Amino acid sequence: MSVETVKASVLHGEKDLRLEERSLPAPSADEVQITVQSTGLCGSDLHYFGHFRNGDILVREPLTLGHESSGTVVAVGSGVSNLKPGDRVALEVGLPCEDCEYCSSGRYNICRGMKFRSSAKAFPHMQGTLQERINHPARWVHKLPETIPLDLGALIEPLSVAMHAHRRANLTSESTVLVFGAGAVGLLSAAVSKANGATAVVIADIQKDRVDFAVNNGFADAGFVVPLARPQTIDEKLAYAQQVAEQARSVKVNGKEVGEVGAVYECTGVESCLQSAIYATKPGGKVMIIGMGTPVLTLPMSAAALREVDLVGVFRYANTYPAAIEMLSNKPAGLPNLQTLVTHRFKGLDQVQSAFEMAGKVKDGEGKLVIKVVVDMS
Repeated sequence: MSVETVKASVLHGEKDLRLEERSLPAPSADEVQITVQSTGLCGSDLHYFGHFRNGDILVREPLTLGHESSGTVVAVGSGVSNLKPGDRVALEVGLPCEDCEYCSSGRYNICRGMKFRSSAKAFPHMQGTLQERINHPARWVHKLPETIPLDLGALIEPLSVAMHAHRRANLTSESTVLVFGAGAVGLLSAAVSKANGATAVVIADIQKDRVDFAVNNGFADAGFVVPLARPQTIDEKLAYAQQVAEQARSVKVNGKEVGEVGAVYECTGVESCLQSAIYATKPGGKVMIIGMGTPVLTLPMSAAALREVDLVGVFRYANTYPAAIEMLSNKPAGLPNLQTLVTHRFKGLDQVQSAFEMAGKVKDGEGKLVIKVVVDMS
């Protein structure tokens, strides 16, 4: 079997990225080899870059980051018939065991044996996509139509998180929605709600520029800035959360107050936002827990239980890529232009360090908002 050499960006410690060479064999029978051309930088990548860990997950060996990716097939294994060299593809980078109860029931995202590119949870680590080429099982490679540009193909990964959250919320098309956090995942959650006919989508963030971006670019119908505060006691925290929830309920769309919402997509992981989400949700509504923040939170559980507000966990995605590709190919009326999310591009593996430094900023040196940073290797 022939072995080639490819260049890869490799993290060795906090903010210690090195450009190295590694060996890449020909793809096995069920794999395809892909030239990686577009990779978006994710919040988890940024945690690894800045701290050499993501929460309590420690990096235990040199790790290539990157998992929001698209590219072009350059070689196929002997058993692959659905893909060919030259196909443009989006990569679904989680590899479940495909044999457990969760995989059998279609919930492979919570498979205990999941290996996910650029995550240090499994050991040896599953190396990420910030390298020239990779081999990947053809089963988890999705062909892109010519109408979808590669940077949009890379966005299918975070879009899938939003689609999975929407499915788990199981809302009617007439529902009202509140989104906490106007980062990429929050904006995409708002966009998916718009695409599926939500009556009103309200977005909230501590940064006015992000709220304005969401409203001005059609991701939300209205928004508000969450007031900065540092309540200390539990009573102070819950009073602040109720204040934020009241602010959310009083937002007007088409001249009418939104009131309590059918679902809140909580994309920050911040304790006060999750508290506010419970208060802002109508009886029988749902709080979708998407943001990964402080592991131990104080929550007003009676306010949830007495009104049957469901707290629903959302972890990555399952069975979303075909639906995401269909959505991008046949754009629903309410879907905004998702390419506006890509605010900064860096060319080549030798610019990965600069790309990460930019991704860690709120605005660039010229005052432009930083939302999604993409490394382009096409």
